[in-house]
Amino acid sequence: MRNLFFTTLVLAIVAGAVKFANSVELGEPPILQQLVKDGELQPMAQRLPATPKVVDFASEGKTPGRYGGEIRMLMGNAKDIRMMTVYSYARLVGFDRNFDLQPDILESFTVEDNRIFTLQIRPGHRWSDGYPFTSEDFRYWWEDVANNDRLSGGGPPQSMLVDGQPPLFEILGPLTVRYSWEKPNPIFPLVLAGSSPEFIFMPAHYMRNFHERYADPEVLEATIEEENVRDWAALHTRLGRQYRPENPQLPTLDPWRNTTQGPSKRYVFERNPYYHRVDPDGHQLPYLDRVILDMGSTDIVAAKTGAGDSDLQARYLRFENYTFLKQAEKEHEYRVHLWRNGVSSQIALYPNLNVADETWNSVVRDARFRRALSLAIDRQELNQQLYFGLAKPGGNTVLPLSPLYDENVANAWTTYDPKMANKLLDEMGLSERASDGTRLLPDGRKMEIIVESTGESTEETDALELIRYHWEEIGIKLFTRGMQRDIVRRRFLTGETLMMITVGLNVGLANADLNPEELAPVSSAQANWPVWGQYLETGGKAGMPPDLEPAIRLVELYEAWRSSVNTEQRRRIWREMLRIYNDQVFSIGIAGETIQPVVISRRLRNIPEEGIYSWAPTAYFGAYRPDTFWLAE
Repeated sequence: MRNLFFTTLVLAIVAGAVKFANSVELGEPPILQQLVKDGELQPMAQRLPATPKVVDFASEGKTPGRYGGEIRMLMGNAKDIRMMTVYSYARLVGFDRNFDLQPDILESFTVEDNRIFTLQIRPGHRWSDGYPFTSEDFRYWWEDVANNDRLSGGGPPQSMLVDGQPPLFEILGPLTVRYSWEKPNPIFPLVLAGSSPEFIFMPAHYMRNFHERYADPEVLEATIEEENVRDWAALHTRLGRQYRPENPQLPTLDPWRNTTQGPSKRYVFERNPYYHRVDPDGHQLPYLDRVILDMGSTDIVAAKTGAGDSDLQARYLRFENYTFLKQAEKEHEYRVHLWRNGVSSQIALYPNLNVADETWNSVVRDARFRRALSLAIDRQELNQQLYFGLAKPGGNTVLPLSPLYDENVANAWTTYDPKMANKLLDEMGLSERASDGTRLLPDGRKMEIIVESTGESTEETDALELIRYHWEEIGIKLFTRGMQRDIVRRRFLTGETLMMITVGLNVGLANADLNPEELAPVSSAQANWPVWGQYLETGGKAGMPPDLEPAIRLVELYEAWRSSVNTEQRRRIWREMLRIYNDQVFSIGIAGETIQPVVISRRLRNIPEEGIYSWAPTAYFGAYRPDTFWLAE
């Protein structure tokens, strides 16, 4: 993200952008031609913003495509509808292929002193229903949603607060808004560009119908009853979800809009006729008419993919599926490619430092215990058994591709050394053992660790089987328990879960200007310190503040990063946070740089054979612009 936070920075659209409506005769997508002919839809030149976003095909290695067709993808459950928002990756500002921020939905984005942010909307930009996208959509969200006690009980999101203070919000014109803080807020543009972005705007013309301040009381009450919700606030929340676009009536700025009323086993997304991006020849994107999400069970995604039921698939596929998918490739019209995974560690263990059991709590909070568990794992064996030796054993930290990578940090407490692990546990006073060799806790119970998982991955199950034998060498019994993801999250927040296994941190590709939030307790969704995270997440309204010195230091560093003014400051903060996090073994990584199978239809163009598959900052397929994908005949 080079030069992102200089004193004044304007992220402008492609140099020389012109008013396409006046200079280029644009072809109409065939699926829309009849609507235009019948007068039900304006011609493309009138639907586009005056200065659309021009996608640079040359630098991205893309070729101009053709309109039409649809692709299918397989999802595990109805909540996965959110992946369309992730994959589509239309953002106010977004990361390009070099992980630099560029304006996208916005025409420009100006930053002064890291604390004053001016947002300029593209003239003529419209929502998917044709209604103008203006400053009013930002005002509505800020005044009527983010600062409404019924809709946002905790007030504006933490990303909009600096030292607990909100910004000064100003409307400078019909297409210009400004957010000003007294101190720097480098996190602001990052949350706008995130895979799960902070939506600081809403389609006000639509959402006012469900807000008590604007709606006709009788009509609003009738809608509440029809939707079977408790009140207007619940109605507004349900119908206004932009990240999880379940409401087909909700206008969007994404390339495709949901047309299916749930619940459903199949969701059909159709092209947004007012989308703001164009190819180098001035043709409006997306090329594809439809994207179809077929919902089912995560257990059968690999099998259905191998049977040719998906045109683009990586979600719920794992390296263990590669051989089967490659063999089935011969009989179906798809190719299997191997991308690099961008997470810090494909599998990681998260000891819960907020576990409710007092005895276990005192043990888990001792760094010697966490270090011993890590030292007792033979990562080379796991790499050979699970990844055929293709992964890189190490901790849960940034990958070698990251400019923040430090080999000493990455390898801290990861060398297989059961002798040292036993020594650390003895030093803790845990030398007493039962007759079967299992160590005893200070209260006399056997040291039996139950590791909870979502049960979605046989890879995790296989890893735990191997780790079970490794930990027996140091006198610790390991048991596993699988359950639904939502239940696991509730359990570790209430302190019932002692340890969880899941994917590693998303910071694998981080640079200094990206948010280091995963390295500090800032969210209740963090399995290793959920109660501390809840405290910071809610501004002290719930949870408990950290009371372990290294965790307190991580919070201090995170707050320092949030008030930093330049990249060098942020680099120093990142490096110290990574050192503390890995030296303290706040999570136990297994192996990074793993392989992700990606299945791609043989007809699908403009998607690379080699790529990086990660939540952040690439938004999985998002960084590769699915709106530019097209189908060959």
